[in-house]
Amino acid sequence: MPRRDDTFTIDRRLLRDDVYRRLRDAIVDGALAPGEQLRDADLAERLGVSRTPVREALLRLAEAGLVVARPGRSTTVSSLHAQDINDARVVVAAMHAAAVREAIDRFTPFDLEEMREANRRFAEAIARGDVVEALQADDALHGVPVRVAGNRALTAVLEQYVPVLRRAERLRFSSSAARESVARHDHLIALCESGDGEGAGAIEYSTFASLAVEIEAEVAAADEE
Repeated sequence: MPRRDDTFTIDRRLLRDDVYRRLRDAIVDGALAPGEQLRDADLAERLGVSRTPVREALLRLAEAGLVVARPGRSTTVSSLHAQDINDARVVVAAMHAAAVREAIDRFTPFDLEEMREANRRFAEAIARGDVVEALQADDALHGVPVRVAGNRALTAVLEQYVPVLRRAERLRFSSSAARESVARHDHLIALCESGDGEGAGAIEYSTFASLAVEIEAEVAAADEE
């Protein structure tokens, strides 16, 4: 049985992580818009928690580049900037490539079918213009190698930087270019099934690296308007 103070520590950590994920997801899906001011008291009331986990979450979000904290002034949702996207995509691409290389000898038929099913959902979502479902299916597909690899350090890095790209990916997944990702996913799954770790790693790296380049162009064009 854990001591009472241990239980409190565990509960507090779970609450803090939950608040962080809820705020992160709200920023990624646009519910909290770029430039929107974030007041910890207001957020705490909306989430039904104290101000402490909100403040801790905002600090983590600032470290990830999702919010901009100006001490003594204000905290706002950050705007999308090409440099932030470029920084994140280098890290995310490398981590996904490393994950699939680590996982290559451990994939089961169930894992591969899970990836195929995610790609089917992705294709259907793109066809009907459902960006939210497309992002969820894409997360599920690329999440399989990460889960199979079981590298906690790698997972922690992705947890921090994937949301930066996810905000921007909404732009691309709203365009016709997203259909190219279906074939890319199929190629990745085939390489995983054949045990080609280097090939699968190269596909994962290019998926996120090329995606970010395309997104940067769209963000730059939006900034000029």
